[in-house]
Amino acid sequence: MYYHRQLERKIIELTEEYACLTLFGARQTGKSTMIRNLFPEYEYVTLDSSRERILATDDPELFLSAHGTPLIIDEIQKAPGLMENIKIRIDEAKLKRVNEDVSLPIMYILTGSNTHEIREGASESLAGRTALIEVSSLSECEKLEKKGCAFIPDIEVLKRKQTGLIPKNRYEVFDEIFLGGMPEYWTLRLNRDTFFESYIATYLEKDVSRMVNVGRLDDFRKFMRVVALRTSQQLDYTEIGNAVGIDARTAKNWISILESSGIVMILQPYANNLAKRIIKTPKIYFMDTGLCAFLCGWTDAGILEASSMAGAFFETYVVSEIVKSIRNDGKRVENTLYYYRDRDQKEVDLIFEIDQTLYPVEIKKGIGKDKANKNFSILEQYKMPIATGLVIDTSDRLYPLSKDAYYCPVGMIGI
Repeated sequence: MYYHRQLERKIIELTEEYACLTLFGARQTGKSTMIRNLFPEYEYVTLDSSRERILATDDPELFLSAHGTPLIIDEIQKAPGLMENIKIRIDEAKLKRVNEDVSLPIMYILTGSNTHEIREGASESLAGRTALIEVSSLSECEKLEKKGCAFIPDIEVLKRKQTGLIPKNRYEVFDEIFLGGMPEYWTLRLNRDTFFESYIATYLEKDVSRMVNVGRLDDFRKFMRVVALRTSQQLDYTEIGNAVGIDARTAKNWISILESSGIVMILQPYANNLAKRIIKTPKIYFMDTGLCAFLCGWTDAGILEASSMAGAFFETYVVSEIVKSIRNDGKRVENTLYYYRDRDQKEVDLIFEIDQTLYPVEIKKGIGKDKANKNFSILEQYKMPIATGLVIDTSDRLYPLSKDAYYCPVGMIGI
């Protein structure tokens, strides 16, 4: 069964505006499946094929001539030099149409699993010629086959949307957390251990081995588990390094590999010159809670829900769902989403900055936290407008906590 992706609308729009699209994100998030479903008539080639990869690397011009356009190229990061030749072909096609008042039809759709390499290659070789699109694992809206949109923390917007809300209790939410959203695993309901073991092995073999000495892959696998156990926490490279047996510099480098592969996201603290006591340390979140739960060794959703890590997993789930909703709308979370913590241990889990207004958000897995918004007022130091805050929990409806904050059901994310 194919689950339609929210990004499909944006991708179709962009094919009218760009000659090239570049999709990137973690392995097994459905990039190739989505593109091939949207454009079944386009020729498809994967650089996982050694024959195609060798030709694309040794003679990129011949490779492109052999396949023509429109062309889907999967695993583009395996032949980065190909982007320069794609640029030349796009520019030649544009030149031929210089006197025509029509857009250039889509020529190439590129997909790959290394965020950093693809962004870097596209910005150097295809700047202004390709649209960059980040793909995440299935969101809850996609699983429910709802249309969905970017989560906007505006209380008036949320009030208008709650009519279609289907409430979920805490146990149902933790079932979703435990399963995660990897499309193949979700749709086919494969054996959990076999799927994630294979996923990690493929990731280590195909992505990590190109950036880490092969002899250290066992260390990297241990490192992944150590990081998973610290999801939703502030990054302490020294502490993580000590747990694995590597130095802090290596730990920082390996975190960047996880980030560039789309496995984790790094959330930056909110700061400006007025904040004198803020801790300038980012937080880390796994983008798929199913993978995170597997790495941590959890074998049952109920046990996870009752564990000491339940709060961390609920926060990870909420943040990842918000990030997915934003990305699925074709937008980036950078310069929009932050968190706050200062040396007095006052914290706001999430801060949206939208049009010079701050929207504070607290995340609680339980219900009825009367003082959950107690730290929202700390944001007054920034001398910026502060909108009505949210406490995202497992309540069944949107309702006021105070004149400055509302409880918001987790099921409202993305609808």
